[in-house]
This record gives sequence, structure tokens and C-alpha cells, in this order.
Amino acid sequence: MKNSVSTTARLLGAGLRALLVLTIVCGVAYPLAVTGIAQALFNDKANGSEIKDGSGHVVGSSLIGQRYDLPKQNPDDPQEAAKPDLKWFQPRPSNGLGANSVNTRYSLILSGATNKAGDNPDLVKLVDDAKAAVVADNSTATYEVRPEDVPADAVTSSGSGLDPHISPEYAQLQVHRVAEKNGLPVEQVEKLVEDHTEGRQLGFMGEPRVNVLELNTALRAAARR
Repeated sequence: MKNSVSTTARLLGAGLRALLVLTIVCGVAYPLAVTGIAQALFNDKANGSEIKDGSGHVVGSSLIGQRYDLPKQNPDDPQEAAKPDLKWFQPRPSNGLGANSVNTRYSLILSGATNKAGDNPDLVKLVDDAKAAVVADNSTATYEVRPEDVPADAVTSSGSGLDPHISPEYAQLQVHRVAEKNGLPVEQVEKLVEDHTEGRQLGFMGEPRVNVLELNTALRAAARR
């Protein structure tokens, strides 16, 4: 009987010691080490790839797209479609999984696309309406946008629905409108687009792209000068 109790006590003691050691190693030391390494070597990425304006205020993340809309006439009406604020570069459409009651800066509740087939009548109408809106919104007195000038990313959402980038072609298409709305020379806005155009990763992966939030943050700074 005594041997049985002694053995049980030793096993319990060994189990508790193992629990304590593993808790300290896996629950304290390892997370602290990983966090420390991430903060030291990848500080920007570890903190969410934050984008800051000239005053140091965080305006968003370079990984998540944002919309730039005018305030709704009735903020409590979920069915009212937000109208784009045309003084800013606009991102890709955010058509996806429905209305978002949490993050009002983007009209998705979850990351995802519509999953509609290319010949789906609703999707075809959505693309046609989006193309007409892009042509109307970006044509100015001195610059005419033709339907054939509208790139695909201007009228279709990405697979995630949260793409922070647009193509350089879509950014260039918006230059004249943005310049006019902000009272800036077209050449200055074109230079902003050029400066914020990223090339292919490693020279061959992906496509050239423009981060809309970074571009609009630079635009805001330029318009305030």
C-alpha cells in the first residue's frame, strides 16, 4: 500500500514538474523569444504593416484595402449605397459576402468573393454598371475615358475582396480626375503614381501594382502644401 502511494506521489510530482516546465518554455519563453525576434528583425510586419501619415498617425494597413466614400445621407440605412469621394484614388470594387456592420471602412463582413460565374447575369450587370461609373467619374473637361480604356481591376473585386492594390493602368486612369478635384497639376499627380508603383516581386512574380492607401496618404500630404 505504501509503495503504491509513494509511486503515485512520484508520478504526480513528475507530471506537475513537467507541466510547470512546459508552461514556462512553451507558454512564456517561446512566445517572448518569437515576439522579440519579430520586433527586432521585422518590426513593421510584426505590427500589422501599418501606414502612417506625415504626423505619425496610423491611417491603416498596407495589407487591407479601404474605401474612400462620401458620408451617407442616412447612416442608419444599410441599403443606401455609399458614393465614392472622387478627390481620392479609388480601390477595386469590394463586392463580396454582404454588408459589414463592424468595419464601416469596407463593405465586407468576411474575406471572400462573390463566387459568381463569368456569365452570371448579376455579375455581368455589376461589371457593366461599374464600367459606366468609372467612365463617368473619371472623364473631365480635358480628358475623356473610353469604355475600352477601363482595366479589369476597376470593375471586378479580387478573390479576397480586400485587395489593397490596383493596377498602374487604373491609377493612371484616375489621375486627371484626382488632379482636378484637388487643384493639383496633372504632372504632379502622375509623379505620385509613378513613385508608388511597385514592380514584380523578384522581377518575375506577380504584376506591377499601386497601393491605394499609400498613394492617397501621399496625395493628402501633397494637397496640403
